[in-house]
Amino acid sequence: MKKLRWGILSTAKIGVEKVIPALMQGEFCEVKAIASRDKSKAERAAKRLKIPQAYGSYEELLNDPEIDAVYNPLPNHLHVRWSIAALEAGKHVLCEKPIGLSANEGQELVDAAKEHPELKVMEAFMYRHHPQWQRAKQLATDGSIGELRTVQSFFSYYNDDADNIRNQSEIGGGGLFDIGCYCISLARFLFDAEPWRVVGTVEYDPDLEIDRLASGILEFDRGTATFTCGTQLAPFQRVNIFGTLGRVEIDIPFNAPPDRPCTMRHQHDGTIDEIELPVCDQYTIQGDLFARAVLDDTPVPTPLEDAVANMRVIEAVIISAKAGTWV
Repeated sequence: MKKLRWGILSTAKIGVEKVIPALMQGEFCEVKAIASRDKSKAERAAKRLKIPQAYGSYEELLNDPEIDAVYNPLPNHLHVRWSIAALEAGKHVLCEKPIGLSANEGQELVDAAKEHPELKVMEAFMYRHHPQWQRAKQLATDGSIGELRTVQSFFSYYNDDADNIRNQSEIGGGGLFDIGCYCISLARFLFDAEPWRVVGTVEYDPDLEIDRLASGILEFDRGTATFTCGTQLAPFQRVNIFGTLGRVEIDIPFNAPPDRPCTMRHQHDGTIDEIELPVCDQYTIQGDLFARAVLDDTPVPTPLEDAVANMRVIEAVIISAKAGTWV
């Protein structure tokens, strides 16, 4: 059975700790190479993860004819640039979220992808592929909670390290880009629509100049979504999905553990059912779904245009917070 041969751009933590090991467990994936601007870093990562090839530049990896697809976990400001370079080198692309620093930048990648219709490109919002989210989507749309009316989400962690890329504003750091994007994405996913207006409040760290606390309200034709994300708060995550007749609560909606079952609750008819999902790795599922789209020449699970739409909402929340009004 043919497998998709992956090359990894950079030794980013999310790649070496989560995504690469998960891809290696995939039925349709094979990791062939990893690249870093520091070849010794690439060699160390390759040795530890048993990756056959290590390169000292991203260009070398993109020129490797043995690579079919590239996973791009570079810092946010390099997502679009190197994803386009990968397309121009004839590689399929799975790019980490957010797709870029703005909706306009994301659109540049969409336009570049249209020039290479034979290649697949997708934003790596892995949470959507986890069985708990597939089940939540089903419950929200098949009448199990009545009519979907509102969604509440919360996502936080504590990180004030000035050297961490998440805290460097000039390269796309900050809470909204890092974790608020999930809260916005899931609301759009559940309503299967775009909000027609939003309002937000954003607090910036006076020294790091990144957003460290943000809240927003998204108004859809059929209901609302509210969220809070923070990068200098006690770590926590939770999602509640409310309908006219019931509710769904997801305990670990984003960083679903790959080594134990996930649980969610479905409240309906005066009872609460606890649903246990099987042990799985959402990164493995994402990799295999992307690989199947390439191998079978079918659409990717999430079209790239969705990534641009998510950026538009993030930008609207930021603009609203600055203007102090609905946008």
